[in-house]
Amino acid sequence: MSNSNLVDCTVYSPNHSGKRTHSLDTLTPHCVVGQLSAEAIGGCFPKGRKASCNYGIGYDGRVCLIVDENNRSWCTSSSSNDQRAITIECASDKTDPYTMNSAVYEKLIKLCADICKRNGKTKVLWLGSKEKTLAYTPKSNEMVLTAHRWFANKSCPGEWLYSRYGDLANRINALLSSGTNAGSGSKPSGTTMYYVQVGAYSVKANADAQNAKLKAAGYDTIIKLIGGLYKVQTGAFSVKANADTQLAKLKAAGFDAFVTTNGSGSQVGSGSSGTAQTIKVGSTVKITGSTYSTGQRIPDWVKKQTHKVSQINGAKALLGYPSGISSWVNLSDLTLA
Repeated sequence: MSNSNLVDCTVYSPNHSGKRTHSLDTLTPHCVVGQLSAEAIGGCFPKGRKASCNYGIGYDGRVCLIVDENNRSWCTSSSSNDQRAITIECASDKTDPYTMNSAVYEKLIKLCADICKRNGKTKVLWLGSKEKTLAYTPKSNEMVLTAHRWFANKSCPGEWLYSRYGDLANRINALLSSGTNAGSGSKPSGTTMYYVQVGAYSVKANADAQNAKLKAAGYDTIIKLIGGLYKVQTGAFSVKANADTQLAKLKAAGFDAFVTTNGSGSQVGSGSSGTAQTIKVGSTVKITGSTYSTGQRIPDWVKKQTHKVSQINGAKALLGYPSGISSWVNLSDLTLA
């Protein structure tokens, strides 16, 4: 049983029980309750602490090896679980729901997929409850997800991650079924991911300001530079319904947002088909943003009208030429009418 090549640093803890007495068939992610670095997570388990884990994922997505995979860590308040589980402590907020940022969550997915591949596992199962999971005997090619809260009076791994266990299993399975190298950072072939976009800006300071507002409201966000624009997005969902739920929450909180696929900025309709809308020359559109591409404010009366796209240049569209408003608007600020 080898260790992951995704490891960035090693801080060994002496706190473990030596070789496992059960075959590996379980993944147990935890929240470390602090936005710690990988090295700092490793430093949480000195001699005498009576606790440890196999891996730690820092706030920036770096991975620390703390207890070798072939050894049983002391992590889940359950000897039976720890004998069969790879345990992973993940950097998180200090308060409920113990949110993890995108760098941590994405690395958790890749690390779990890597663990599965090296140990001959082709499928991760989320069975939805402690009772079902503990009553189930995984097949030789399967891993199950378990939670620390099942074995102790704790909220670990926090509601943020626990509510995503279904998505976590789906994302790991997408990597396993695609044959994609989990450590490469590549998107699994044939997998559509959904994000919720809450702004696109030509000036990074404006994206930073929107990002700060979202984080203050409790949302985990990331800024991506795509097509010359700084796009503020939240989530990474393999199921569109989950992205739609996030979208509804953002709109209820007063944010103008839409669902996109693979971070490309292509809007996805609210219907069940999930077909991406493509804005092209001749399309009839409405403006969802508040400024033209020049930064000048768009009057409300203009936003209430529909407009024809007469030209597209990079990430901008010319509306109305030769008749109408004849102005350039960012494509990310348009939607099909």
